[in-house]
Amino acid sequence: MAMKKILTLCIIHQQTKVLLGLKKRGFGAGRWNGFGGKIQNGETIDQAAKRELLEEAGIVVENLEQFGTLEFSWEGKPEILEVHIFKARDFKGEPTESEEMKPQWFETDQIPFDLMWPDDRYWMHLFLENKKFKGKFLFGENDVVLEHNLEA
Repeated sequence: MAMKKILTLCIIHQQTKVLLGLKKRGFGAGRWNGFGGKIQNGETIDQAAKRELLEEAGIVVENLEQFGTLEFSWEGKPEILEVHIFKARDFKGEPTESEEMKPQWFETDQIPFDLMWPDDRYWMHLFLENKKFKGKFLFGENDVVLEHNLEA
């Protein structure tokens, strides 16, 4: 039986740029990604997304909008990651490097897809166009996308 873990992912999107973070340790280390992680006991998904932004990038976000839900699984592993993808446009504070993440702004036409999770290429354009989406990705060896299903 598959075990499902619920996670958050939040990307700051302002006009022609996005704020991503370089993951410095743990799962996904060395990759650029949005900010997020696991939900703690008693937290809503929104609260978890806001807490992770504060912990990882030192910024406070009041208004989040959910744009997508993606399920990730790996061949031969029972675990499914259900990731709720949020967009924030405004925040308070200055993005600051943490133990886990190093934030950096990217122009939307210069997003470093080669240094990100391979699924990002499939859905990021929907996110940038403010389209809601949901999907499933199956990864194989070296996180290659074996199958995917994406609906907008």
